[in-house]
Amino acid sequence: MTTTPVSPADALDALLAGNRRFVAGAPQHPNQDAARRAELAPAQKPFAVLLGCSDSRLAAEIIFDQGLGDLFVVRTAGHVLGPEVLGSIEYGTSVLDCRLVVVLGHDSCGAVAAARAAVEDGLSAAGYVRDVVERVTPSVLAARAAGLTSDSDLIDTHILHTVDLLLDRSRVLADQVASGHTGVVGLAYQLAEGSARLVTAHGIPTASAPVRRTR
Repeated sequence: MTTTPVSPADALDALLAGNRRFVAGAPQHPNQDAARRAELAPAQKPFAVLLGCSDSRLAAEIIFDQGLGDLFVVRTAGHVLGPEVLGSIEYGTSVLDCRLVVVLGHDSCGAVAAARAAVEDGLSAAGYVRDVVERVTPSVLAARAAGLTSDSDLIDTHILHTVDLLLDRSRVLADQVASGHTGVVGLAYQLAEGSARLVTAHGIPTASAPVRRTR
């Protein structure tokens, strides 16, 4: 059984350490046995909320080498935010007492590519996929306004935008970050390498200043 992280910084360290094990091909697969299942049956107590893209290649417990009950995972295409997503995240920090919220984006994101096509070529998505694209479009416009054009820059900008939007819309989470109870970070995942890179961080003493990717 692994030790549960007790601070936002500890939670981030645990995730990044797990990702390093995953990249190295030496995962520990913690908290996945019968004893863990029995321990969790009465109640859960995850240490982090993870808002990630729904992409099938972005399985959080695998790429961060975590187990049952460790992560409270919320996934939407393009990690877009809506009321249900915000409520789920607030449930994770307020009811389940998670100490860290992670926004996890990745390269080759279909939602970001579709938003870019909508902005640059006027291509519209069909059905409710259009709603997802419209929620990602402000990130693409912000990147273009800043002169950022590469795919990696668009992904990082969308991660930054999602983190900022999350803290702006959720007063509950913003207050938790201000009090030091919870940290919020944005990570960018590289599909081929399997590595997660820090893009921005709030409320974590060792990474308190937002980390802005440079071209």
